[in-house]
Amino acid sequence: MAGLAENTERAGPRGRPQSIPPNAGVGLKADHYTTILEHKPDIGWFEIHAENYMGEGGPPHHYLERVRCDYPLSLHGVGLSIGSAGPLDREHLARLKTVSDRYQPGLFSEHLAWSTHDGRFMNDLLPVPYTAETLSRCADHIDLVQETLGRRMLLENPSTYVAFGDSTMSEIEFLNRLVGRTGCGLLLDVNNVYVSATNHGYSPETYLDEFPIDDVGEIHLGGHATDRDDDGAPLLIDAHDRAVDDRVWALYARLLVRTGPLPTLIEWDNEVPGWDELYRDARSADRLLAGCATGQRNVVAV
Repeated sequence: MAGLAENTERAGPRGRPQSIPPNAGVGLKADHYTTILEHKPDIGWFEIHAENYMGEGGPPHHYLERVRCDYPLSLHGVGLSIGSAGPLDREHLARLKTVSDRYQPGLFSEHLAWSTHDGRFMNDLLPVPYTAETLSRCADHIDLVQETLGRRMLLENPSTYVAFGDSTMSEIEFLNRLVGRTGCGLLLDVNNVYVSATNHGYSPETYLDEFPIDDVGEIHLGGHATDRDDDGAPLLIDAHDRAVDDRVWALYARLLVRTGPLPTLIEWDNEVPGWDELYRDARSADRLLAGCATGQRNVVAV
């Protein structure tokens, strides 16, 4: 089985955060618990979704406790609804703090999106208009999260399918202003860039060239589904259900010339494959990261 190495020395005790190395990581999935714990695969780190570990006990915590002894963790939230027009859910935030305090992740991230309204949760990450009013509201929410958790949050750029006519600034300007007001960092999802650029007809290369890379603490790579809109134009869906597209790999390689090596997640949340396939994508990212670190700019990812 690919990438397995017995008795590999890893992260230390759970009592303090373990920094995330500038290597590839993957999402921790229940299907892979046994492989990971028995064989200690040679992988840099694991990402966990906070909402999967908000219960008090049970098998998820049993396995995560053991994984945490061997690997650094990155904590990724999907339910804070940072862009919501209403206040943050204080109970959800308290549960998030409990998970963060318990597992001491090296990084914590959330989305520039909203998913709650009038107490109802929608199973989607919905976009926000880029206006001064939204900026102020999101900044207040980020401040509250960072103060509550006692740690810096990385904010992820969204994948979008519609644009708001009342936006008064670009997405990059909006993110820049949020960083300036709150001190948060950024999670740069390259697949989201490609999806949004395709759906809205702009250049993903130009977007990445203008992105504030000094504030990026983590990169995501994932797969997308292809469709057509009502007018027959290409429509991409951020599905997380397949391998990283070659065009996204190319954008990632181009980005690394600017950023240097950064922690990079292979994001695969639906139709999750066996460990070997997931590990192969992680190794592809590691080859690009290694080539970037040594100045080799033309390493082939796949």
